Amino acid sequence: MCYTRPMDDLIQKAATLQEALPYIRSFHGEIFVIKYGGHAMVDPVLRDSFARDVVLMKYVGLHPVVVHGGGPQIDQMLKSLGVVSERLEGLRVTDEHTMEVVEMVLGGKLNSEIVSLIASHGGRPIGLTGKDDAFLRAKKVDQMQTKSGKWVDPGRVGAVTQVNPDIVRRLVDDGFIPVIAPVAVDAEGRSLNVNADTVAGKVAEALSARKFMLLTDIEGVRGMDGDVASSLSASEIDRLKHERVIEGGMIPKVECALSALAGGVRKVHVIDGRVRHAVLLEIFTDEGIGTEITR
Repeated sequence: MCYTRPMDDLIQKAATLQEALPYIRSFHGEIFVIKYGGHAMVDPVLRDSFARDVVLMKYVGLHPVVVHGGGPQIDQMLKSLGVVSERLEGLRVTDEHTMEVVEMVLGGKLNSEIVSLIASHGGRPIGLTGKDDAFLRAKKVDQMQTKSGKWVDPGRVGAVTQVNPDIVRRLVDDGFIPVIAPVAVDAEGRSLNVNADTVAGKVAEALSARKFMLLTDIEGVRGMDGDVASSLSASEIDRLKHERVIEGGMIPKVECALSALAGGVRKVHVIDGRVRHAVLLEIFTDEGIGTEITR
Protein backbone atom coordinates (compact mmCIF):
# COMPACT_ATOMS: atom_id res chain seq x y z
CA MET A 1 0.00 0.00 0.00
CA CYS A 2 1.40 3.42 -0.94
CA TYR A 3 0.72 6.39 1.29
CA THR A 4 0.95 10.04 0.35
CA ARG A 5 3.64 12.07 2.06
CA PRO A 6 1.24 13.69 4.58
CA MET A 7 0.07 10.23 5.66
CA ASP A 8 3.69 9.11 6.09
CA ASP A 9 4.29 12.12 8.32
CA LEU A 10 1.27 11.24 10.46
CA ILE A 11 2.46 7.64 10.80
CA GLN A 12 5.90 8.89 11.87
CA LYS A 13 4.29 11.06 14.54
CA ALA A 14 2.39 8.03 15.82
CA ALA A 15 5.64 6.04 15.91
CA THR A 16 7.25 8.82 17.96
CA LEU A 17 4.42 8.62 20.48
CA GLN A 18 4.84 4.85 20.68
CA GLU A 19 8.58 5.28 21.30
CA ALA A 20 7.73 7.50 24.27
CA LEU A 21 5.25 5.03 25.80
CA PRO A 22 7.70 2.81 27.77
CA TYR A 23 9.37 5.91 29.21
CA ILE A 24 6.04 7.42 30.23
CA ARG A 25 5.16 4.14 31.93
CA SER A 26 8.54 3.82 33.64
CA PHE A 27 8.72 7.43 34.84
CA HIS A 28 5.08 7.89 35.84
CA GLY A 29 4.84 9.52 39.27
CA GLU A 30 8.58 10.26 39.43
CA ILE A 31 10.14 13.66 40.22
CA PHE A 32 12.43 15.32 37.68
CA VAL A 33 14.44 18.33 38.83
CA ILE A 34 15.42 20.62 35.96
CA LYS A 35 18.05 23.34 36.25
CA TYR A 36 16.80 25.96 33.79
CA GLY A 37 19.30 28.55 32.59
CA GLY A 38 21.51 29.80 29.79
CA HIS A 39 20.25 30.52 26.29
CA ALA A 40 17.04 28.58 26.94
CA MET A 41 15.98 31.37 29.30
CA VAL A 42 16.73 34.15 26.83
CA ASP A 43 15.57 33.06 23.36
CA PRO A 44 11.77 33.53 23.06
CA VAL A 45 11.29 30.38 20.97
CA LEU A 46 13.28 28.26 23.43
CA ARG A 47 11.47 29.79 26.42
CA ASP A 48 8.12 28.87 24.93
CA SER A 49 9.36 25.39 23.99
CA PHE A 50 10.61 24.76 27.52
CA ALA A 51 7.32 25.86 29.10
CA ARG A 52 5.34 23.56 26.80
CA ASP A 53 7.65 20.64 27.56
CA VAL A 54 7.26 21.06 31.32
CA VAL A 55 3.47 21.21 31.04
CA LEU A 56 3.45 18.08 28.86
CA MET A 57 5.56 16.23 31.42
CA LYS A 58 3.02 17.03 34.14
CA TYR A 59 0.04 15.98 32.02
CA VAL A 60 1.55 12.55 31.25
CA GLY A 61 2.17 11.85 34.93
CA LEU A 62 5.74 13.05 35.55
CA HIS A 63 6.49 15.67 38.22
CA PRO A 64 8.84 18.41 37.00
CA VAL A 65 10.45 20.78 39.53
CA VAL A 66 12.19 23.77 37.95
CA VAL A 67 15.15 25.57 39.52
CA HIS A 68 16.19 28.58 37.47
CA GLY A 69 19.28 30.73 37.24
CA GLY A 70 19.53 34.29 35.98
CA GLY A 71 23.16 35.44 35.95
CA PRO A 72 23.02 37.36 32.64
CA GLN A 73 19.78 39.08 33.66
CA ILE A 74 21.31 40.13 36.99
CA ASP A 75 24.39 41.42 35.14
CA GLN A 76 22.16 43.49 32.88
CA MET A 77 20.23 44.98 35.79
CA LEU A 78 23.40 45.80 37.73
CA LYS A 79 24.91 47.43 34.65
CA SER A 80 21.82 49.59 34.17
CA LEU A 81 22.21 50.73 37.79
CA GLY A 82 25.90 51.48 37.31
CA VAL A 83 27.02 48.70 39.66
CA VAL A 84 30.22 46.80 38.87
CA SER A 85 29.87 43.07 39.59
CA GLU A 86 32.82 40.75 40.24
CA ARG A 87 32.99 36.97 40.26
CA LEU A 88 35.14 34.49 42.16
CA GLU A 89 35.17 30.87 40.96
CA GLY A 90 31.80 31.38 39.32
CA LEU A 91 30.21 32.98 42.40
CA ARG A 92 29.13 36.62 42.32
CA VAL A 93 30.62 38.91 44.95
CA THR A 94 27.42 40.11 46.61
CA ASP A 95 27.30 43.20 48.81
CA GLU A 96 24.04 44.31 50.44
CA HIS A 97 22.92 46.42 47.47
CA THR A 98 23.76 43.65 44.99
CA MET A 99 21.78 41.19 47.14
CA GLU A 100 18.73 43.43 46.80
CA VAL A 101 19.11 43.37 43.02
CA VAL A 102 19.63 39.59 43.00
CA GLU A 103 16.41 39.07 44.95
CA MET A 104 14.51 41.52 42.76
CA VAL A 105 15.61 39.80 39.53
CA LEU A 106 15.56 36.15 40.61
CA GLY A 107 12.70 36.06 43.09
CA GLY A 108 10.66 38.74 41.36
CA LYS A 109 10.97 39.44 37.66
CA LEU A 110 12.39 36.17 36.31
CA ASN A 111 10.46 33.85 38.58
CA SER A 112 7.14 35.49 37.77
CA GLU A 113 7.90 35.46 34.03
CA ILE A 114 8.59 31.71 34.06
CA VAL A 115 5.47 31.07 36.15
CA SER A 116 3.33 33.13 33.76
CA LEU A 117 4.70 31.36 30.69
CA ILE A 118 4.07 27.88 32.09
CA ALA A 119 0.58 28.92 33.16
CA SER A 120 -0.17 30.25 29.66
CA HIS A 121 0.26 26.69 28.34
CA GLY A 122 -2.11 25.12 30.84
CA GLY A 123 0.23 24.24 33.67
CA ARG A 124 -0.23 25.06 37.36
CA PRO A 125 3.12 26.63 38.28
CA ILE A 126 3.87 28.28 41.58
CA GLY A 127 6.92 30.43 42.29
CA LEU A 128 9.16 29.94 45.32
CA THR A 129 12.43 31.09 46.75
CA GLY A 130 14.36 29.32 49.47
CA LYS A 131 12.91 31.86 51.91
CA ASP A 132 9.42 30.33 51.58
CA ASP A 133 8.96 28.15 54.65
CA ALA A 134 12.76 28.63 54.97
CA PHE A 135 13.05 25.41 52.98
CA LEU A 136 16.50 26.29 51.61
CA ARG A 137 19.05 27.11 54.29
CA ALA A 138 22.64 28.19 53.78
CA LYS A 139 25.58 29.59 55.66
CA LYS A 140 27.60 32.58 54.57
CA VAL A 141 30.85 31.87 52.76
CA ASP A 142 33.34 33.87 54.83
CA GLN A 143 36.32 33.83 52.49
CA MET A 144 37.21 32.92 48.93
CA GLN A 145 40.60 32.89 47.27
CA THR A 146 41.26 34.89 44.12
CA LYS A 147 43.47 33.65 41.27
CA SER A 148 46.29 35.77 42.66
CA GLY A 149 46.04 33.91 45.97
CA LYS A 150 44.41 36.73 47.93
CA TRP A 151 41.58 35.87 50.31
CA VAL A 152 38.50 38.10 50.16
CA ASP A 153 35.04 38.26 51.70
CA PRO A 154 32.49 37.54 48.91
CA GLY A 155 29.65 39.22 50.82
CA ARG A 156 26.15 37.73 50.89
CA VAL A 157 27.20 34.49 49.18
CA GLY A 158 25.96 31.27 50.70
CA ALA A 159 26.72 27.54 50.72
CA VAL A 160 23.69 25.27 51.03
CA THR A 161 23.51 23.48 54.38
CA GLN A 162 19.97 22.06 54.42
CA VAL A 163 16.98 21.53 52.15
CA ASN A 164 13.61 20.82 53.75
CA PRO A 165 11.57 19.52 50.82
CA ASP A 166 8.19 19.32 52.57
CA ILE A 167 6.67 22.40 50.93
CA VAL A 168 7.90 21.33 47.48
CA ARG A 169 6.55 17.79 47.94
CA ARG A 170 3.14 19.10 49.00
CA LEU A 171 2.95 21.35 45.96
CA VAL A 172 3.95 18.47 43.65
CA ASP A 173 1.37 16.17 45.21
CA ASP A 174 -1.31 18.86 44.79
CA GLY A 175 -0.65 19.08 41.03
CA PHE A 176 1.56 22.16 40.97
CA ILE A 177 4.84 22.73 39.12
CA PRO A 178 7.25 24.39 41.59
CA VAL A 179 9.49 27.08 40.05
CA ILE A 180 12.34 27.82 42.45
CA ALA A 181 14.60 30.88 42.53
CA PRO A 182 18.02 30.19 44.13
CA VAL A 183 17.84 32.54 47.11
CA ALA A 184 18.43 30.95 50.53
CA VAL A 185 18.28 32.09 54.14
CA ASP A 186 20.82 31.90 56.94
CA ALA A 187 20.13 31.08 60.58
CA GLU A 188 19.05 34.68 61.21
CA GLY A 189 16.65 34.70 58.26
CA ARG A 190 18.81 36.93 56.04
CA SER A 191 18.96 36.35 52.31
CA LEU A 192 21.97 34.67 50.70
CA ASN A 193 22.89 34.38 47.03
CA VAL A 194 23.57 30.73 46.16
CA ASN A 195 24.70 29.02 42.98
CA ALA A 196 21.67 27.81 40.97
CA ASP A 197 23.36 24.58 39.79
CA THR A 198 24.18 23.67 43.39
CA VAL A 199 20.68 24.50 44.59
CA ALA A 200 19.13 22.35 41.85
CA GLY A 201 21.38 19.42 42.78
CA LYS A 202 20.58 19.72 46.48
CA VAL A 203 16.84 19.97 45.77
CA ALA A 204 17.12 16.86 43.58
CA GLU A 205 18.83 15.02 46.45
CA ALA A 206 16.24 16.10 49.00
CA LEU A 207 13.37 15.01 46.74
CA SER A 208 15.04 11.70 45.77
CA ALA A 209 14.53 12.73 42.14
CA ARG A 210 14.52 10.08 39.42
CA LYS A 211 16.58 12.43 37.25
CA PHE A 212 18.42 15.72 37.64
CA MET A 213 18.69 17.59 34.34
CA LEU A 214 21.10 20.47 33.72
CA LEU A 215 20.25 22.67 30.74
CA THR A 216 23.47 24.23 29.47
CA ASP A 217 24.79 26.14 26.47
CA ILE A 218 26.96 23.23 25.32
CA GLU A 219 26.16 19.89 23.68
CA GLY A 220 27.23 17.83 26.67
CA VAL A 221 30.38 16.57 28.42
CA ARG A 222 33.24 15.71 26.09
CA GLY A 223 35.37 12.62 26.55
CA MET A 224 39.07 11.96 25.92
CA ASP A 225 38.48 11.88 22.15
CA GLY A 226 36.92 15.33 22.17
CA ASP A 227 33.48 14.05 21.22
CA VAL A 228 30.37 14.46 23.37
CA ALA A 229 30.01 11.34 25.49
CA SER A 230 26.51 9.87 25.57
CA SER A 231 27.16 8.32 28.98
CA LEU A 232 29.81 8.67 31.68
CA SER A 233 30.22 7.13 35.12
CA ALA A 234 31.26 9.06 38.21
CA SER A 235 34.73 7.47 38.07
CA GLU A 236 35.13 8.46 34.41
CA ILE A 237 34.18 12.03 35.29
CA ASP A 238 36.87 12.05 38.00
CA ARG A 239 39.45 10.81 35.47
CA LEU A 240 38.47 13.48 32.91
CA LYS A 241 38.85 16.15 35.59
CA HIS A 242 42.26 14.76 36.56
CA GLU A 243 43.36 14.77 32.90
CA ARG A 244 42.03 18.35 32.58
CA VAL A 245 39.66 17.32 29.79
CA ILE A 246 36.91 18.75 31.98
CA GLU A 247 37.87 22.21 33.17
CA GLY A 248 36.63 25.77 33.54
CA GLY A 249 32.90 26.35 33.83
CA MET A 250 32.09 22.66 33.36
CA ILE A 251 33.79 21.69 36.63
CA PRO A 252 31.12 23.10 39.01
CA LYS A 253 28.39 21.50 36.88
CA VAL A 254 29.87 17.99 36.99
CA GLU A 255 30.70 18.41 40.69
CA CYS A 256 27.08 19.20 41.56
CA ALA A 257 26.09 16.25 39.34
CA LEU A 258 28.40 13.90 41.27
CA SER A 259 27.11 15.27 44.58
CA ALA A 260 23.51 14.65 43.49
CA LEU A 261 24.34 11.06 42.51
CA ALA A 262 26.07 10.46 45.83
CA GLY A 263 22.97 11.87 47.54
CA GLY A 264 20.66 9.32 45.95
CA VAL A 265 19.62 10.80 42.59
CA ARG A 266 19.55 7.97 40.05
CA LYS A 267 20.89 9.77 36.98
CA VAL A 268 22.06 13.24 35.95
CA HIS A 269 21.77 14.56 32.41
CA VAL A 270 23.80 17.47 31.00
CA ILE A 271 21.89 18.59 27.92
CA ASP A 272 21.99 21.38 25.36
CA GLY A 273 19.27 23.87 26.23
CA ARG A 274 19.77 25.58 22.86
CA VAL A 275 17.93 22.65 21.22
CA ARG A 276 14.16 22.95 21.08
CA HIS A 277 12.38 20.33 23.20
CA ALA A 278 15.72 19.26 24.68
CA VAL A 279 14.07 17.97 27.86
CA LEU A 280 11.55 15.81 26.00
CA LEU A 281 14.19 14.48 23.62
CA GLU A 282 16.31 13.34 26.55
CA ILE A 283 13.47 11.75 28.53
CA PHE A 284 11.25 10.19 25.88
CA THR A 285 13.51 9.01 23.04
CA ASP A 286 15.77 5.97 22.77
CA GLU A 287 18.85 7.93 21.70
CA GLY A 288 18.44 11.01 23.89
CA ILE A 289 20.76 14.00 23.69
CA GLY A 290 23.65 15.30 25.75
CA THR A 291 25.49 13.30 28.40
CA GLU A 292 24.04 10.93 30.96
CA ILE A 293 26.08 10.69 34.19
CA THR A 294 25.61 7.60 36.36
CA ARG A 295 27.01 6.32 39.63
